[in-house]
Amino acid sequence: MRFLTSLGILAAVATGTPASAQDDRQRVFASDASHYAVTVYRDPERSVGERMERDMPRGYAMISETRTVTLPPGRSTILFEGVAEGMVAVSAIVTGLPGGTIEKNRNADLLSPAALVDRTLGNRVTITRQNPATGVSQSEEAIVRTRADGGLVLQTSAGYEAVRCSGLPEKLTFDGVPPELSARPIFNIDTFSETGGTYEVVLTYLSWGFDWEANYVAQLGEGRRDGTFDMGLMSWLTVLNDNGQSFEDAELMVIAGDIAIESDFEELAEPPEARGLYLTCYPIGSTSRGSPIPNYGPPPPPAPPPPPMSDGFNGDAIVVTASRIRRSNLESASPIAVLSEEAMAREEQLADLKLYRVPRRVTVASKGMKQVAFLSREAVRTRWLYEAECDLGQRWYEVEEMDDLDETEIKLLTRNEEDYGLGASLPLGKLNAFESTSEGLQLVAELDLRDYPVGQEIDLDLGESAKVYAECGYTHEDDPDERGRKWSKINVVLWNANEATARVRLVLGYPDDWQVRSWGPEAYVKNGDLVIDVDVPANSRFDRSFRVRRSKLWLSEN
Repeated sequence: MRFLTSLGILAAVATGTPASAQDDRQRVFASDASHYAVTVYRDPERSVGERMERDMPRGYAMISETRTVTLPPGRSTILFEGVAEGMVAVSAIVTGLPGGTIEKNRNADLLSPAALVDRTLGNRVTITRQNPATGVSQSEEAIVRTRADGGLVLQTSAGYEAVRCSGLPEKLTFDGVPPELSARPIFNIDTFSETGGTYEVVLTYLSWGFDWEANYVAQLGEGRRDGTFDMGLMSWLTVLNDNGQSFEDAELMVIAGDIAIESDFEELAEPPEARGLYLTCYPIGSTSRGSPIPNYGPPPPPAPPPPPMSDGFNGDAIVVTASRIRRSNLESASPIAVLSEEAMAREEQLADLKLYRVPRRVTVASKGMKQVAFLSREAVRTRWLYEAECDLGQRWYEVEEMDDLDETEIKLLTRNEEDYGLGASLPLGKLNAFESTSEGLQLVAELDLRDYPVGQEIDLDLGESAKVYAECGYTHEDDPDERGRKWSKINVVLWNANEATARVRLVLGYPDDWQVRSWGPEAYVKNGDLVIDVDVPANSRFDRSFRVRRSKLWLSEN
């Protein structure tokens, strides 16, 4: 079969070197992969609140491909065609070969006009062009003599000439494609087999251009008089593959947790290029005399731009993997779909990390995203928490109305324990919370989650409250003692306009700075601050005092 390419449509300037001479090694192509295993690691630099970069994801994946190869006796080169374009070649390992790996290389070029010309230097091609007098296309043989940036020189029966310098349409026809060129990325290794034979091998490597995150959907239930409520929670793993290769029927896993990474995988990947050929030369004649080619009118207008793609992906980019949704969920407006355990990714321990394994094979499509359910809980015991800053350096003034108070910060509070209906690791991601209203479900919050292991308290910021207010400070008759010789009185006023009990957390400052004597609840350390929790009954005002003084540690340092 003859390979055709039109040099007139090529766009980018190409660089390259001629192909090296072939040695006595036989080149053998491995089969396409019969099995994939893909383990995705999220971007190590992405912090809480940052979303995946869809156009340039900075996470990576470990890919294992099972292939079959038939080796001749002696030394040979095995070519693995269709590896990920973001492959980090230095990380590649091949197992299953009798002679191991002698040398490994990553092909720098994909099949492209420039690469094809580079590997045809000194060989014959056919050039077809239009006769300007008759308009008839004529073909003749030529030899490719050289290609420098901006020009291609052929030797024909008429002598040496530069392609495209006639100003007329020209086309090169090649007798074949050099074996080292492929339209898909290639990784190759040298190996040795004493007798030859057919072997099943596994190619494992790291690849740039992946990422993943967790996405949560919560439905907030009706509140109880004690201020608690049940929350339905559904969670998805969203996996992103920005490579041009798909991994069909793959075992898919994702890793949660921070891994120490020293290498720059983006720089090490160096994906192969499909290099275009851009030829420039002045038409026949000279710059002073002008061209003898008649003017056939203005050039045609440029081609219209391609249609825009949604966020850098194909139209059918997001694939959701789940099953066995309850009929009641389909018939309601609830965003929570309760799934069977068999349909969800399973959590496993991996040293200090968490591994989520998808229980069935899925296709990790090129330039696309895959969503897999990994958590479904119908009733997580939750409550609202209201947080108030109690500035221990602030003077007190009389509180007569609610307008005299400051808004508190509202939080969503629960514990990641089975007793609370949860008890599963929650990886970093985004949570959308919905609440039922007379007009149906409404979005009430979009929250950022950090990694929450089992056993931790979970508190998520929702913004300022419109129903719980607070004020605190030193009373008029009791000034703060900066020398720590006496206890000073702090007055706190809380106002709860809710129909249910409100739990208010008073944040007092650094625990090393203060000693506290309260009216009952003990102060404790939370998130690096000294705090007191107070339950304020529905539609009521809370007015109490407690005492503080400087700690010995603070006095010794100041």
